[in-house]
This record gives sequence, C-alpha cells and structure tokens, in this order.
Amino acid sequence: MIRFIHKRKQLQVQRLGLALLAAILCPVLFSACSTEKQIGRSVKKVFADSPVLKKYYAGFALYDMATARMLFERHADQYFTPASNTKLFTFYAGLKMLPDSIPSLRYVERGDSLIFWGTGDPSLLQSKLKGTKAIEFLKASPKKLFYAPGRYTGDFYGSGWQWDDYNEYYQAEINELPLMDNLLSLKAENGRLSMVPRLLKDCLSADSGDTQKTFSVTRDFYTNHFKYPAIPLPAGYSQEVPYKVSLPLTLSLLSDTLKKTVMLAKMKMPADAKTVYNMRTDSVLKAMMLPSDNFIAEQLLLVYANQLGEELNTSKAISYIEKTYLSELPDKPRWQDGSGLSRRNLFTPRDMIKLLELIYKQVNNPVRLFNMMPAGGKSGTLRNAYPKTDQPFVFGKTGTLSGVHNQSGYVLTKKGKTYIFSFMNNNYVVPTADVRNEMVRVMTYIHEKF
Repeated sequence: MIRFIHKRKQLQVQRLGLALLAAILCPVLFSACSTEKQIGRSVKKVFADSPVLKKYYAGFALYDMATARMLFERHADQYFTPASNTKLFTFYAGLKMLPDSIPSLRYVERGDSLIFWGTGDPSLLQSKLKGTKAIEFLKASPKKLFYAPGRYTGDFYGSGWQWDDYNEYYQAEINELPLMDNLLSLKAENGRLSMVPRLLKDCLSADSGDTQKTFSVTRDFYTNHFKYPAIPLPAGYSQEVPYKVSLPLTLSLLSDTLKKTVMLAKMKMPADAKTVYNMRTDSVLKAMMLPSDNFIAEQLLLVYANQLGEELNTSKAISYIEKTYLSELPDKPRWQDGSGLSRRNLFTPRDMIKLLELIYKQVNNPVRLFNMMPAGGKSGTLRNAYPKTDQPFVFGKTGTLSGVHNQSGYVLTKKGKTYIFSFMNNNYVVPTADVRNEMVRVMTYIHEKF
C-alpha cells in the first residue's frame, strides 16, 4: 500500500511538472505562431495592394530558417524561368564538389614528353582572375608539351541558348581548355584599336559596306572573321566578342603564351593522371556570382564533371548533382545549363528556398557566404538595385532575360532575423525597372517591418 501511494505521488508530481512546462511553453509557441501569421498577413497585403504585381506572373516565398517554417507563399509551387538564379545551383555544386582550389590541368609524363588535358577551368588566363599557375607549370617543364583534346563531349553552346546572341560577350563558347574568357577583348587606346589576344589581329578588318553609325565589331558566325564599320574609332570604346573556339587556335594561343611549341596528341586520359590546381575555389565562385558571369558558370560544370571521371559533359554533371545533392528539393527542377541562359530551365520558388538553405548550412559562415554574393546597394548585380549603403540587408542572386527578372537570397531584418526569399517574375511587358523597383519595395518593407 505504501509503495502504491508513493507511485501515485510521483505521478502527480510528473503531471504537475508537465502542466507547469505547458504553462511556460504555450505562450511562447502561441506568440511564435501569432508572429508568423502576422508576417504572412502583412506580406500578403503588400502583394494584394501592388498595382505592378497584378500585371504579370509573380511567385514569391519567404522562409524563416530559425523556425524552419514558410512565412508566406505566392505561386511558390509553380515553375518559373530562373535566368541567372540558375547560378545558385552551380554555386552549391561547387561548394560540394570542389576542393580548396580549382583543378586546371590533368597530365602524365612519358619519357621526354608531358601530355596534358583540360578540365574546363574558367580561371585559366581569365581577364579578371588571371589564373596563371597551370601556365607557369607548363612553362617550367623541360619536357616537350602535348595537348590531348577530346574530353568534352558537348556542343559549343548550352542547351536552349539563342544562336543570335553569338556576338554578345555573355555567350562565349564552351570547351575543355578555355583561354582568356574565350573572348576577343577590344578597346580604344590612344586613338588606336587594341585587342587581346593579339593573335587574332589579322582576323579584324574594316567593312566599307557597313552603314551602321555606331562603332562595333561583329564576328562571322562560323569563323573568326571580325568586321567593323569604316567610321572613326570613338574614345572610350570597349567591347568583348566571343571568338570561335577551334583546336588550331587553342594550340596557337598556348604556344604564343608559353613561348614554346605545344603539339597535338591523341591519347585518352588515364585514371591516374595527376592534377595541376589553379585559383582558389571561393575566388572563382565569387567571380561567377557578383557580376553574374555566364562563362565561368558554364565552364564550372565541366570542372565538376572532371571530378567524376574522364568525360566532360554538362548534362551528366547536372544529373549527378541532382541525384547526389538535391534530393531534398520539394519539386523536381528542370536544370539545363550552368548560367541560366537557357529558357529550358524551370525552378519553383520553394526549390530556390530549399537550395538557399542548403547553401547556408554548407558554408556555415554568413560572413564568408555573403562575401561571395551580390549585396543590395553595395556590390555585384544588386549594387544599383538598392540605395547605396555600407550595411546591405539583401544578399542574393539576380536573374534577367527578356520578360524575366528575379531575386533569390537572404534578407536581414531590423529585428535581427535572417529570412530566405525567392522573388520570381515572368512574362511581363512592363519596363524591367518597374519590376525591379517593386521587388526592392517589398524586400525593404520586410527588412524594416520584421
């Protein structure tokens, strides 16, 4: 009987403890739920009252990482053309797949010969990164140099790219050993036209039949024949035009840069080929993200493929990344290229939210992460979108095509919260500035209000 009474008292104490715990926690939980609902209602009203957002198809999602709850959704489960928001997928894959530095060349030594293969490394003599470690390695070798092509099995353009953009700087060709951005860089210097690489100087000529009044260089689609109108060269002129990648040109550029002959070899890369590393991975990822560099994004997918084996193939790299690292996405993405140039890419806003959460956890260092991303009013493609500031509150990626303008990233609030957001705008005919300004207005409201 005494033992029974003792157990009953224990049970009473346990129940009392649970009741006290519930009394403490319930107001807290109720307050949290109430705050989430308040945020949801407030943002919903902002969208409902917007005359701009009524004019086109817009998707939005706002997520609280602290509570792992979605605060507001609008068409968040619908698919949108992401444009350069695609680079967030490429960025995440780089965080997962690359070591501290970018693999730049693979090589073997056979007797008096050094045979090397490309990895797709975009930093190799790239105009801003100026990666030279692989070049210095080849220069320092006393052996005969042989370049062995054939690892890249894709096309010179990505899936779904527009062929009529071939002359634009943002659509450089894709290949396994890119050099100097795969671009011909031109500018006016002391009244004369200078160019890099200089090796292409004899491919440039004036066209007396060209009647255009603005000075610009146009390349023939199939060849490296560049023409410009026979008019005076304006001061301050600069332009970048993709050159036509070819094996003879690659060998010539390498030989010219190294000041030694590079010959051709037909040899499959062995599995035990050694690796030469070039730039720091963070530096290359940042160089892709801040100015939204399409060339770097596309070439990085080949670098990821290099980590998997002998073949460099964009679609196979994407397939591996999706299966290995993106199984948590709520909606199956349609991912076609590394940069977002393809209109065949389709992602949902809630996919972008989950991806950004994965990125945040992978980096596990907000200072490092935000340093690699455009910052509203301060750096990258968000520099001019928000008012100039040294204390940005939005960090993320933009994405723009005709009729497409998106922002996805992180917003810091005045109350010390960090939310993930994805704001996707498709199929509009209003000026892009109107769309951008409305996104800024909404994100500024969230920053100031919550």
